[in-house]
Amino acid sequence: MIAGFTLIHDVTLADRRILEGGNFFDYIWVGAKHMLTGYDHLLFLLGVVFFLTSIKDIVRFITAFTIGHSITLIGATSIQFGVNEFIIDAIIGLSVFYKGFENLDLFKKWLGIAAPNLLYMVFLFGLIHGLGLSARLQGMTQVSELSFLKTIGFNLGVELGQILALIPMVWLINFWRKRSNFGALFKAVNTYLLVAGIVLLVIQLKHFFEH
Repeated sequence: MIAGFTLIHDVTLADRRILEGGNFFDYIWVGAKHMLTGYDHLLFLLGVVFFLTSIKDIVRFITAFTIGHSITLIGATSIQFGVNEFIIDAIIGLSVFYKGFENLDLFKKWLGIAAPNLLYMVFLFGLIHGLGLSARLQGMTQVSELSFLKTIGFNLGVELGQILALIPMVWLINFWRKRSNFGALFKAVNTYLLVAGIVLLVIQLKHFFEH
């Protein structure tokens, strides 16, 4: 598991070659691929939809996340705003931990307080995830080649990848929700999110201090 996590944001030579002089549709393709292979983004999305029971709520929360990461992905890339990839990925790991913590109602059980407004937190973490996506996009290609249109293409690809990932997630969760062992599954998955979030955080901080 740990070895896999270290490759979460690995940029392949093939992707670099695709984006080298790539067009709008090439950026859509790489954006979708990046989201579908971004375990940290997918784990956070899993945590978000696991707690929701209606399509209306799923659309509302995913929209908040999408708006958040689109703002920072497009904005930070357009102004060539750079962030330390290891630090931002460590915070993204923390967002995975946070979602498991919130889903298991540990704010009340362990801290004796109500959890912060979930919609606001999903939007906030969306902003952070967008910074991570921007850092990755800027690292994939020469900044001078990153036109606004190509950035939009990458962002559109991310949205398409997100939709493709959410469809089976929501279907499987709704399938298991009707079964008697859903409670045990809910606890197991969200406990895994706690552990995975900590592992991601530690690995990225380790890389930060090594570099």
